[in-house]
Amino acid sequence: MRNFANRAAAAAFTLIIAMGSAVAAEGANSMDTATETKLKGLLDGAQRSADNKARDTYRHPLETLKFFGLKQDMAVMEIWPAGGWWTEILAPLLADQGRYVAGHFDPNGPAYFAKSLASFKDKMAKDPAHYGKVEIVSFTPEASVPAGSLDMVLTFRNIHNWMGQGQEKAMAAAMHQALKPGGYLGVVEHRAATDAPQDPKAASGYVREDFAISLFEGAGFKLVSKSEVNANPKDTKDYPGGVWTLPPNYREGDKDRAKYQAIGESDRFTLLFQKAE
Repeated sequence: MRNFANRAAAAAFTLIIAMGSAVAAEGANSMDTATETKLKGLLDGAQRSADNKARDTYRHPLETLKFFGLKQDMAVMEIWPAGGWWTEILAPLLADQGRYVAGHFDPNGPAYFAKSLASFKDKMAKDPAHYGKVEIVSFTPEASVPAGSLDMVLTFRNIHNWMGQGQEKAMAAAMHQALKPGGYLGVVEHRAATDAPQDPKAASGYVREDFAISLFEGAGFKLVSKSEVNANPKDTKDYPGGVWTLPPNYREGDKDRAKYQAIGESDRFTLLFQKAE
């Protein structure tokens, strides 16, 4: 009986320590009330398109940014913002007290890079009230921002793109270099199933969560916490056109469209890392 009691006490102590660690991880970088209030207002703001607002049900911007611990006075870079879905939220949120850097495509890359970058710049120029302070740089393994100049880096569904180009390790290293000591990296990506090896090119668009963790830890980051806020258990991850079979892309056109619409957007992992102090 004594041994059982001792084991029970030890287990309880271990649980308390684990719970304390979990709380510390969540509280290590938490969003303040003022930032949350401003963010909620911006989510309903006129600067956001109706189509983009409709995707909140899949992308959970409030919950995701709260998990990352974003604050309105931070210097933040979003990697490859493409058309600016997150820019509509982040740029005005950071405009008054912080700094928003759009680490966009290299204009010397593929033709669609230059086209996307030009469209993004045009979007920024048309609404200086919300985007007048946006800084646009080309984010590549070779060129970015001064080392140690950012409080936070955010990347949404980009790892598979880098893997397709064989650049994932170099991009992770560049993000690590851009952050200040103690800075944070927030990551969202389409989550692959664990019953098959990771495709090194991620041709389906899906990336194993353990692969992503290993990638960023290999670049010098420490995993702080995980969130299931962007999980979707309906996603079977076995579609003919990869993740782009699902909305909003509907790669198969009208074929089985209702089926894919009922599934919704992809299952995604959400991770928070930190650069060592």
